[in-house]
Amino acid sequence: MSEPLLRTEALRVAFPVHGGGVVRRTVGHVRAVDGVDLEVHRGETLGLVGESGSGKSTLGLALLRLVEPTGGRIEFDGTDVTALSRRNLRALRRRIAMIFQDPYASLNPRQSLADTIAEPLAIHGLHPGRSARARRVAELLEMVGLASELGNRRPHELSGGQRQRVGIARALAGEPDFIVADEPIAALDVSIQAQVLNLLRELQRELGLTLLFIAHDLSAVEHLSDRIAVMYLGRIVEVGPRESLVASAGHPYTRALLSAVPVPDPSRERERRRILLKGELPSAMSPPSGCRFRTRCQEVFEPCDRIDPALQDVGDRHCAACLQHGLIGDPDARGEDVGAAAGVPDRGP
Repeated sequence: MSEPLLRTEALRVAFPVHGGGVVRRTVGHVRAVDGVDLEVHRGETLGLVGESGSGKSTLGLALLRLVEPTGGRIEFDGTDVTALSRRNLRALRRRIAMIFQDPYASLNPRQSLADTIAEPLAIHGLHPGRSARARRVAELLEMVGLASELGNRRPHELSGGQRQRVGIARALAGEPDFIVADEPIAALDVSIQAQVLNLLRELQRELGLTLLFIAHDLSAVEHLSDRIAVMYLGRIVEVGPRESLVASAGHPYTRALLSAVPVPDPSRERERRRILLKGELPSAMSPPSGCRFRTRCQEVFEPCDRIDPALQDVGDRHCAACLQHGLIGDPDARGEDVGAAAGVPDRGP
């Protein structure tokens, strides 16, 4: 594996919850991202998967400081992103770009597509001069499979798939090293999703991009990613190479997600055993003590309500945070302080 291009250490993002009448006061915090350690290696596609409310999009936004972290550290190519001033952060954002989930809401309806794509060029001082920028915009449109003549149109004149291609072209305009793709196919028709996935894979290979691909659809993540990280209630609960994670998932939550992926063979589909999770995702304001997944887990046993497992190696650069891997009673191996029946100590916002 190459050296990590991006690394997070104990990254936290918490949003205050206000209550009271005339005088508002903070009554708690939603811990959307709660102590995430993650590495994205240069030139790879890391898939980040989890159900809605798990904190995936907040993590992606925090990497660009579009939402401010409340704790921990983000390091990009040796630079501490969390310590950067606003001016230095703007310069860094040429190297880190984002593809947003909603291709209509993320495009300015008053701007032509050419102006939308040219805006990052002007901000970062790339391809100076109107004619040079026009040529670059035409190149970017063709790169994402759109005719250059579409540059004069407005977003409402395009289909959803075309709008998302414009979003991809805009992300590529600054010639970034790293792209966060936040559920880029979630708002698209199923018939268009595969086209966008294949486009992202081709661009990643041709341009040597490093990509964080966020989705709730594990089949899409499996199609595109070199490694997969699984997120649940603000934490990474499993991460590993795609083949290893799919073939031998080490966390019950990952196995439940995998069981929901349709199988194209009808005979195998009939024999497939679905794992149905009970209950709803717990509140990020007050997560369960011990293992956060224990309230929905079919494999829960006695220590799960008081021991908060950390990610541990299960072989082949594959890690999972589950007590089924024989880590009970060894707080040093887990890297956690094991409390009494009260569970893990409060980590703060």
